Amino acid sequence: MSDKLIYILPVFGLLGLVYMLYLSSWVKKQSAGSDKMKKLSGYIATGALAFLKAEYRMLAVFVVIAGAALGFLSAMGYIYAGMYIVVAFVIGAVFSALAGNIGMRIATKANVRTAEAAKTSLPQAMKVAFRGGTVMGLGVAGLAVFGLSAIFMFLVWDGNHGGESDMTIILETLAGFSLGAECIALFARVGGGIYTKAADVGADLVGKVEAGIPEDDPRNPATIADNVGDNVGDVAGMGADLFGSYVATMLAAMVLGNYVILDMGPDFSDSFRNMGPILMPVLIAGVGLVFSIMGTWVIRIKNNEAKEKEVQGAFNLGNWGSIVLTGIASFFIINWMLPESISMKFFGENNGDPIVIERIRVFYSVLIGLAVGGLIAMLTEYYTAMGKKPVMGIIKNSSTGAATNIIAGLSLGMMSTFAPIILFAGAIWGAYACAGFYGVAIAASAMMATTAMQLAIDAFGPIADNAGGIAEMSELEPEVRERTDILDAVGNTTAAVGKGFAIASAALTALALFAAYVTFTGIDGINIFKAKVLAALFIGGMIPVVFSAMAMSSVGKAAMAMVKEVRRQFKDIPGIMEGKAEPEYDKCVDISTKAALKEMMLPGILTIAGPIVIGFTMGAEALGAYMAGVTVSGVLWAIFQNNAGGAWDNAKKSFEAGVEIDGEMTFKGSEAHKAAVTGDTVGDPFKDTSGPSMNILIKLTCLVGLVIAPILGSGHSTENENTNKAQIENHICPKNCTKEQCASKGKEVVCEFGCTKSCCAKKTSHKDTNANV
Repeated sequence: MSDKLIYILPVFGLLGLVYMLYLSSWVKKQSAGSDKMKKLSGYIATGALAFLKAEYRMLAVFVVIAGAALGFLSAMGYIYAGMYIVVAFVIGAVFSALAGNIGMRIATKANVRTAEAAKTSLPQAMKVAFRGGTVMGLGVAGLAVFGLSAIFMFLVWDGNHGGESDMTIILETLAGFSLGAECIALFARVGGGIYTKAADVGADLVGKVEAGIPEDDPRNPATIADNVGDNVGDVAGMGADLFGSYVATMLAAMVLGNYVILDMGPDFSDSFRNMGPILMPVLIAGVGLVFSIMGTWVIRIKNNEAKEKEVQGAFNLGNWGSIVLTGIASFFIINWMLPESISMKFFGENNGDPIVIERIRVFYSVLIGLAVGGLIAMLTEYYTAMGKKPVMGIIKNSSTGAATNIIAGLSLGMMSTFAPIILFAGAIWGAYACAGFYGVAIAASAMMATTAMQLAIDAFGPIADNAGGIAEMSELEPEVRERTDILDAVGNTTAAVGKGFAIASAALTALALFAAYVTFTGIDGINIFKAKVLAALFIGGMIPVVFSAMAMSSVGKAAMAMVKEVRRQFKDIPGIMEGKAEPEYDKCVDISTKAALKEMMLPGILTIAGPIVIGFTMGAEALGAYMAGVTVSGVLWAIFQNNAGGAWDNAKKSFEAGVEIDGEMTFKGSEAHKAAVTGDTVGDPFKDTSGPSMNILIKLTCLVGLVIAPILGSGHSTENENTNKAQIENHICPKNCTKEQCASKGKEVVCEFGCTKSCCAKKTSHKDTNANV
């Protein structure tokens, strides 16, 4: 069975997709309620689909251009994988778009069914909403595991049997798959974030603050656009985002697993075609997918009078259950797939010689990764959940106006970076001490193994939010809205936790990709005493700040247009406020769509072009510093913005049930509540636009660097001082012509050995210029 594992791995992905189809069918069979509810749900679904179609048309053009660029580099011989990487890039882009599309389609069906189920009971409403979210979680994880393992299986079957050069081709191809996924994720996240927050800010400013009408009131022209935004941003955007994270994490671990094999050389042998360290991260992901499915079975409540605490407790039980089971299974997987000990070079340590690593230390890295996933959820919940001390602090500061509310939220967001950064630093240090950079990558893989569960819980939030909106617009009984509000409040926390989980994965994955980049380029390290390396580090640190500014500015522009349109309708359409005339919802949907499509391009170009410009103008070492700057700054900005925005949101929602400030109960409609609404409006683009985009910015920067690494490390960088030797060390022939054979043979013999013309020229150029190499 060991040598057949490569053919079994895609089955895990297919299993997730089959169960996804079953749950999707179950959700669709539930009652969608009255005709009015179906009509409102139809508006939301139509608007969401219209946006995705317009977005995908634009992204299709980008995929063609980017694919052509990769094809050109392949034709010039700069990329070993040839046209494989182009095909994989397109497949990655398609799968990423499909992952988001699956989630968005089921969410627009589950929302109205959750509202209808809330008429019956709170447990039934939670069941429908969570199963809708599970469809998305399984779709993302299933497509990721199936896509990555199927491409790997095909390349091995197609004749690349795992030799040094063949594995370079395979891993470069998988890097193309990951690059395609992350590119789509970036535009989906930024575009969806701009859409949803333009509508949300516009709806809140005019509806709540100026007109004094409730959230999701059908008289508000921006209400439908706001609900559409929940789907295109928090569902489709998040789906594409975590699909990219999932794939990038597995890729980083596979690349570093290959270097374990290379460092051990002839001393390495296993029963998995000598690919155990490469295949292990995918198997852990597949097992994590299975345990995520099992974890969903225990997430339920029985008490119709349950409150937020009981609902959150049910989610925690399923989440921690899947984490623990994955950890136990990982112990047996590691013992099965790895030899008693492996060895790997630790950069700058042991005089450059490999260090022996016992396989139990790899398992310790797994435990570290799983612990990080669980602890980051707990930390995020503490800083953003209703009833917790940080949120109560914002509530108290709301009593003196919007200014003190905003000051308190900013302070909370900044302070909330301390504990997660200490956690990440400890995890990186600990995983590296256990098993080097391979341990760091395995820790990230283990953390992401339960992505299906994490995303199911996360997608539950916008579905519950939409259900509450439909209940309000359909004028259902107050108890229905009370039940959906309980689910929505928990959903706000789970959404914040999901964003924390995503940035934690980005932090660990970026370091693993960074290690792979250093190995691909052949540089010995990054010396910040070099002027241009230090300059690149500063530039990298600046990029997340500018990126956030672009996203914020885009939301501001679109929100201004939305506010003007809502004010116009209130003024020009008689009878809206009395409920006698229907607003022109489509006008607001159109504003958000056009703004999102127009404004998402510049941040995307900055992200992709930045590492390319730095790499080709300043060299491989400077690009490494740039990547480090983006990573550190991006993680800080992501945590700050996500937690501040989440806390502002739940501070506002706390007033709906009533909160005690200085011994007096304060409710919705009070001056303190209005201040909290202003704070929440400021926090909306923090938590739903610029904040969540940071983790994609980090990963995509590192992935672009990884893809161009072979070019920078093979004589095309001004940092390369030993061009001829680097050509031998870095250009490995696709025909299994090793560097030792090339170095010992004459030019004519090498070419007869089976090299392509371009490879032959690169492999033998040293013989024409330096016979001593």
